[in-house]
Amino acid sequence: MKRVTGFGGLFFKSNNHKALCAWYEKHLGIPFGEQSYTSFVWKDGNNEAQTAQSVFSIMPETSTYFAPSQSSFMLNFRVDDLEALMNALREENVTIVGEMEVHSYGKFAWIADPDGNKIELWEAIDDGF
Repeated sequence: MKRVTGFGGLFFKSNNHKALCAWYEKHLGIPFGEQSYTSFVWKDGNNEAQTAQSVFSIMPETSTYFAPSQSSFMLNFRVDDLEALMNALREENVTIVGEMEVHSYGKFAWIADPDGNKIELWEAIDDGF
């Protein structure tokens, strides 16, 4: 079974996330517009006809999205079959955080690494954005 198939994104907190988004846009040309996230679109190396996305998101310092982790960042990894992977991780006694969610752009589940960092796992539907 494939587990992680790619990098899905980086999410981190800022005490002034809107100003930081503007800084990244001005100085590095990363287009945020009115959002606090942006996506980098790329070609899937296993299927050149398929595009994929990785997300870069700056969140308010008060966000609880990373809970129960106390970390100021969260990694997101793309996976092939989220349900099968979560079953395997449960059998391996990996800490599961919350319940799986399904959205138009994919399925999401969360785990914690041994240091308590929350990791988001994403079975993407790239055309769902």
